[in-house]
Amino acid sequence: MPDRSPPAFEPTIRVTTMPADANAYGDIFGGWLIGQMDMAAGLVAARRAKGRAVTVAMDAMQFHAPVFVGDEVSVYAALTKVGRSSMKIDVEAWRRGRHGEERELVTQANFTFVAVGEDRKPRPVDG
Repeated sequence: MPDRSPPAFEPTIRVTTMPADANAYGDIFGGWLIGQMDMAAGLVAARRAKGRAVTVAMDAMQFHAPVFVGDEVSVYAALTKVGRSSMKIDVEAWRRGRHGEERELVTQANFTFVAVGEDRKPRPVDG
């Protein structure tokens, strides 16, 4: 993986990891990290759909580096494609050690959300 910088826009979510988010060795659970990424993608999807949107798929998930208790995790989410009722959102999670400035890409994935109405059935994103 080439060295790179975080996206140029503000993170969708920024959080400090806590002991409850980790295993006995102090490594943050992958499932916790996926949950943060899903929340960030959901915020972007709901804003674009101007209403409820649900996760229907997550693909191309890659873990690049571990996250540790006390790290700051910044999750960046960007809308990349809008269909009739679906939206594709690229998500990256970056870590920064509690006492440093160096940032490291830890995971990335592509999420698909669908806009749904009060009946919980797909509806047009723009409708």
